[in-house]
Amino acid sequence: MSDLIAKLRAATPPAVMEVCRTLTDAGHEAVAVGGAIRDVLLDRVAGDWDVGTSARPDAVIALFRRTIPTGLQHGTVTVMAGRGDDRLGIEVTTYRGEGAYEDGRRPTSVQFGVPLVEDLARRDLVVNAIAFDPVRGVLHDPFDGQGDLAARRLRAVGDATERFTEDGLRVMRAIRFAATLGFALDAATEAAIPAALPSLAKVSRERVKIELDKLLGAARPGPSLEIARRVGVLAQAVPEAAADGPEWPARVAWIDAAPVDARLALLLLGGPELTDAARASSVEQAMRRLKAANDERERAVRIARVARAAAPDEIAVRRRLAGAGRALAPLVVAIWRARDPLGGSLATTAEIILARGDALAASDLALTGAGLIAALGLPPGPAIGRGLAACLEAVLDDPARNTPDALVAIARTALA
Repeated sequence: MSDLIAKLRAATPPAVMEVCRTLTDAGHEAVAVGGAIRDVLLDRVAGDWDVGTSARPDAVIALFRRTIPTGLQHGTVTVMAGRGDDRLGIEVTTYRGEGAYEDGRRPTSVQFGVPLVEDLARRDLVVNAIAFDPVRGVLHDPFDGQGDLAARRLRAVGDATERFTEDGLRVMRAIRFAATLGFALDAATEAAIPAALPSLAKVSRERVKIELDKLLGAARPGPSLEIARRVGVLAQAVPEAAADGPEWPARVAWIDAAPVDARLALLLLGGPELTDAARASSVEQAMRRLKAANDERERAVRIARVARAAAPDEIAVRRRLAGAGRALAPLVVAIWRARDPLGGSLATTAEIILARGDALAASDLALTGAGLIAALGLPPGPAIGRGLAACLEAVLDDPARNTPDALVAIARTALA
């Protein structure tokens, strides 16, 4: 047995081996296919393991005790296999050919009964078109995916224009893999992307965001963001990126250095000519279009309001931190530090403010609403809220005024 086959067998989870052996013993071909094989060959931790098989879906269902008809129209059945901690849901998909892609995302029909090589030929990238038969110990690599892995390049399987126009999401996947694998995108493959932009436009924004999040989660997304800008993907998918402005190289470097949780907001910031309010509104619209979760959208909007803070004086920085909220303040400081990693005064000033515990919200004041009611002899109501707001405004300017006596005087004057 070659070292490579031994390595692949050792990496194959017991549940995957169980599924493949059951199918093989029943007279079918069964292979682990796609990203997991690619990752093992790259000495990376493999993610989801998928199985391809010559068996048709009804035969797969008949062979296993627990199955889920995940996508029967496309030949996919999820098989529950393994035991204890090794138990997994394995997607088993029948080898298939495909009809025309009329909606830019899914084929109108599939044909079962094709050989493995034809099934691999319909995949997006050569490095994802590698299969391994763990039972027989055979590696199937008809398009030289191993050569591409060694060369650290990404090529489309077959005709790149055809692959990308069939399914517009493949454009995003190619750019995302360039980021997450740290590979170069083959010139001919990149050149095919602009023609596929109409297909990308048909892909749901939720799916686009998933790929964008994965891209931005890479160790260094900047080079792939530049590809996306160059071929028109950013302008089509997230026009708020304003990627053609003169500040684009600096923003890409900022995104690379920033915490992952902040990168999408920074990508959507727009140009420096926007006001904080306009920037926040633009980011909110973009996040809504991308179907982001409410908490993620709110975080991005708060980041957008304060990310471009310029004046390093304490009052301005304290107000920026207050606008972000205490929970988000450490992330904002990290964003500022990423923009000026050599010790920017903005981040340093913010760190001092946070370490000192300056009040950033009404809840940080040395006087509660109940205390204000007692001190002023007022009934509960909107006036108390206005008084506390006035107190916070004063304390943001001068933290030394955050004492009960000073706050009562501030509120009395504000409510007079």
